[in-house]
Amino acid sequence: METTVNRSLADKKTLSSTQEFLLGIPLYVYVSVIASKMVILGILWDIAWHMSIGRDGLFSAPHVVVYIGAATAGIFSGYQVLKTSFWGKQAEKNKMVNFWGIFYSSLGGLFCIWGGIAALTSAPFDDWWHSAYGLDVQIFSPPHTVLLLGLMGVQIGAMMSVLAILNRKEQIASFTAEQNKARNKRLQWMFVLTAGFFITTIFTTLSEFLGRWDMHNVSFYQIGSVAFPFCLLATARGAGMKWGATYIAITFMVFHWAVNATLRLFPAEPLLGPIHNKITTYQTLGFPLLMVFPAFVIDWLRHKLQATNDWWLSVILGLAYLLTFFAIHYPFGYFILESPLARNWFWGSYSWTFQNDPDWEFRYKFVDWNTTVGLANWVMGLGIALLLSIFSTRIGLAWGKWMKQVQR
Repeated sequence: METTVNRSLADKKTLSSTQEFLLGIPLYVYVSVIASKMVILGILWDIAWHMSIGRDGLFSAPHVVVYIGAATAGIFSGYQVLKTSFWGKQAEKNKMVNFWGIFYSSLGGLFCIWGGIAALTSAPFDDWWHSAYGLDVQIFSPPHTVLLLGLMGVQIGAMMSVLAILNRKEQIASFTAEQNKARNKRLQWMFVLTAGFFITTIFTTLSEFLGRWDMHNVSFYQIGSVAFPFCLLATARGAGMKWGATYIAITFMVFHWAVNATLRLFPAEPLLGPIHNKITTYQTLGFPLLMVFPAFVIDWLRHKLQATNDWWLSVILGLAYLLTFFAIHYPFGYFILESPLARNWFWGSYSWTFQNDPDWEFRYKFVDWNTTVGLANWVMGLGIALLLSIFSTRIGLAWGKWMKQVQR
């Protein structure tokens, strides 16, 4: 649906600096995008906190960042619901989803509200869990699972909020053609950012299975083939940009690296025993996956084969993704784990939690029990990964097609 309101140039108003900045995009959409960044920033900091300090509380600094992000997204979206429902004009309500016969909200706003509620609900649950069972040693504890699902809800909500406006292709009458074009471009880049933050959350959630010690295990490629093709394809289609997947992958890589590299510069001291590794700065997750390479191949093939049926396209893109993902990460594993050149601030492979023995013989070496051996095992394992990649790609293409239709 394309909405255009015609006015003469004489009727057009000169934009103030604030109007030029906002370009007609509602404030709650900006807030949801910022919140989608804050929640994963807080999670990455919280993981580093657990690796470096250990002891935390309900209101530790990383937790507060997560709470603020989740609460802000929910509160601003909730305010928008009440404002539209009780004081909004009918034209505004027509752009929203009606629920319970009373309230009007964007689809993204609903995701933000419920995601914020879930994330905040997990906080006292997580505090109780720590009191009962001590320090978490894994990401997948029950309260963390509730938290991560809530945070993903906030991030999906941010994406949907941006898409609803972008897909309506509105032309604001008081804007010039250039200003309307700039508005649409800004919406596209806001979507790219939120999609990059969402993929960062997916990777962080699965980081226990996608670390540098796993790069020579076929399960690494099977999990990577399930988790990322559907995200990349869906969001690339939703962005409507030729190099959408590439931009999103760059956002993920730069953001993940920048947060962890910055944390590694700050002092940290363990406050919970036993302390086997005497550290003085934050220890973090390792270098992010090199997703920009399969993303670039996906974008290039999407452009070349844009007239191809989605079923055939999913086979081609699924195969291309797996081949590129494997070709890049298998040799990269040697470097990021075993090379002394990777044991520095930039690559971060020296990061090691205070609870681990710094002299462990496999600290910079692939372990036998986590390495796939034998051609037959690799062929069978990668064959399964290919099927998973094709399946994930097909879901991503379908989800991306649905994203292009979101207008509320």
